[in-house]
Amino acid sequence: MKKSLIALAVLAASGAAMAQSSVTLFGVVDATYAYGSGSVANKSQLTNSGYNSSRLGFRGVEDLGGGMSASFWLEAGLNNDNGTGGVTNTNNQAAVSSGGGLVFNRRSTVSLNGGFGEVRLGRDYTPQFWNLTVFDPFGTNGVGTSQTLNSSLGGPTTVRASNAIGYFLPGNLGGFYGQAQYYMGENLSNTANKKDGNGLALRAGYANGPINVALAFSDTKFLNANIKAFNLGGQYDLGVAKIMAHYNSDDIKNGNEGKGFLIGGLVPVGAGEIRLAYSTYKIETPGADPRANKLALGYVHNLSKRTALYATYAHVSNKNGSAQSLNGSVTAAGDNSNGYDFGIRHSF
Repeated sequence: MKKSLIALAVLAASGAAMAQSSVTLFGVVDATYAYGSGSVANKSQLTNSGYNSSRLGFRGVEDLGGGMSASFWLEAGLNNDNGTGGVTNTNNQAAVSSGGGLVFNRRSTVSLNGGFGEVRLGRDYTPQFWNLTVFDPFGTNGVGTSQTLNSSLGGPTTVRASNAIGYFLPGNLGGFYGQAQYYMGENLSNTANKKDGNGLALRAGYANGPINVALAFSDTKFLNANIKAFNLGGQYDLGVAKIMAHYNSDDIKNGNEGKGFLIGGLVPVGAGEIRLAYSTYKIETPGADPRANKLALGYVHNLSKRTALYATYAHVSNKNGSAQSLNGSVTAAGDNSNGYDFGIRHSF
């Protein structure tokens, strides 16, 4: 009897594995020596994700027939310098974020795909984030990250949202692409903040040949402080270099408004690539408008398709009371800060 049960269990497991068209284990391990200097205190550290975000993930696709498929994606952030996991936010409200162990904070979704496009459920990037990272030569990683993200007033859903229902257009529209996402704060209906963490975001773009352009909009609800974000970005591939730029605006109801832009480029050089960018972000407040301007320059050298060495330098100039600093250093309002990244990235 026991042998029969074991045989049935083996057959069931085998059948489940065969029904799954593919399952992939993937990841990135990126170690960074980072140094930051400021007018108050400097900092030296071994950290991670100076070029690409360190991660461990699993993804799979099952062919359902008739042009349809089901898929899943589980991706966890890693702090490989100390062995800990990432931090997640359960309801798009910063006060209840948690984590530290291995949590699938980067993405945890299940999808249904077909000729109609893709319906995706779970925790995922927000549409408004894509333009900031796609049109940033540093990919919003490391000391060179755009000030339009570092200084952003966009709140907990600037990068990702939990409890999201997303839709992506199919990929056969002649270069046009787009997505819509609704995310929920999941509060009780009889509370004053019942809408906190709820939001709607849209993105639309066109990519064909050397051109890629897109715009995005989002509206996230908070009690007396709704946050509306708008951005647009573009890239043009000249062959000898890619030039890119983006503009971002964050508007808090009954609060401040932030605006900024980036312009930069990627220049291939042999087995490597030069990265450079200038970005700025200003917070409009009564009186002085704090502004941070950043100049970043970096080089990536590919030892293989999966392994790369990199170095980045960045300088932040603060104006009108801004006190942005780099790589964990501390600088006084109106003073400057410098930062350096040196690292190695391996992907699998």
